[in-house]
Amino acid sequence: SQKQETISHSCSKQCLGPLTFHPQAVGHKIRLSEGCRRADRSENTFNGGLVFSNRPVRTCERIRVQILKRTPQWKGAIRVGFTNVPPSGRSRPLPHMAMPNLTDTPGHWAIPVHESRCGEGSVLEFWVSAQGYIHVKPHNGRRKNYLIKVDLQQPLWAMIDVYGQTSSIFLQGSEKKELLSTRRSCPAPDPLIRPPCSFNHDYKAPSKKSDFIPFLDMEVPAANSCVVCMARETDTTLSCGHRCLCTQCTSRILREFGTCPLCRLKIDTIIDEEVTVF
Repeated sequence: SQKQETISHSCSKQCLGPLTFHPQAVGHKIRLSEGCRRADRSENTFNGGLVFSNRPVRTCERIRVQILKRTPQWKGAIRVGFTNVPPSGRSRPLPHMAMPNLTDTPGHWAIPVHESRCGEGSVLEFWVSAQGYIHVKPHNGRRKNYLIKVDLQQPLWAMIDVYGQTSSIFLQGSEKKELLSTRRSCPAPDPLIRPPCSFNHDYKAPSKKSDFIPFLDMEVPAANSCVVCMARETDTTLSCGHRCLCTQCTSRILREFGTCPLCRLKIDTIIDEEVTVF
């Protein structure tokens, strides 16, 4: 039931509640880690990568997922969607794929995301509108609306198929814009910098308290937020043309990786609004 799937917490009125992957309802090729927020699929297959949210999600609650690793020998990429079927009530093993194994059964809706939008480091948002339609939006990209109607009469859980070329993802959290504020899931994403797997295999997450920020207190629109910390507003344009980082994260990204987190082009200049700085 919805009550059984809801996790109690004490945070703030702006909090949507903890958001992770459900720890039991996972595909047979999935390994969860980092507090059930990272999902890795075995690279020797393209399927068996189903995961679900640990709690029901709300309409207009934008779920944000980062692609950590891409396995190019397969075709297709991540599928995102929703279901009315509680994860804890599912029989195991789970079906191999969301489409068509689940979408051919009642209470399941999923969208395939094109490979071109699923490069390592890319971030996707997906949600159900108040009218029941699924929306998918790459970070700093154009929203795509799908004429697939979701049943809003029952609780909805997010459903993700770590499929095809997509072999590793990280659930960054969610947010829901309201009239005067923005509500967000908890806990705040950590570590502050999360590089794609192929950027630096020796990368170690920062552990100092100064590396973390009070995410719930920030009021920055998702469309203009830094792709690394997801909280501060973007104010730096890289030489590749992407305006996707805040000042605080720019120096660390360039020092650690030297590439744009979106297109992976080598960055040797930072373009401000009026001047170019080496």
